[in-house]
Amino acid sequence: MHPEKAWVGAVDRQVGQLGYRNWIVIAEASFPAHSRPGVRQISAPVEVPEALDYVLQSLEKTENVRPQLYLTRELRSMENDFAPGIDTLRERLKGSLHGHETTELDQQSLLTLLEDAGRSFDVLVIRTQTALPYSSVFVELRPGYWDESSESRLRDRIEQERMQRLVRPFP
Repeated sequence: MHPEKAWVGAVDRQVGQLGYRNWIVIAEASFPAHSRPGVRQISAPVEVPEALDYVLQSLEKTENVRPQLYLTRELRSMENDFAPGIDTLRERLKGSLHGHETTELDQQSLLTLLEDAGRSFDVLVIRTQTALPYSSVFVELRPGYWDESSESRLRDRIEQERMQRLVRPFP
């Protein structure tokens, strides 16, 4: 494999090992390095939109997880005057999202979520060459074959069964 494409093989290997509650960060170039076990890092000689596109393609091949995508709230408010190229990056990101909806949170909140998750679950950081602030994309992996609606219905049913056991008359 060509050295510039080595990151693709690394992403494929890592994504295949991740599951529910794991995180993937497609990080801009200055994203902090982590030394904690469970945080794996890959360097990708591409920009955030290309790495995001590849990660989502890789995730779409599996049925066990689906991505919940987070963008930093700061990304929306940044102006091209202060961060030349940010308008172009935002447009390119739209195409790389594969139609997935995103949730916006401020970067500090996302880093806190990531830190909390990283205490118990694996995190994959793909560091790109993008040199624009607040341009990292955070991906929380959710179950691919079980959604929140199904989980809610299950919990309601369990609660109904519990209540029925409590109100049964004594024999």
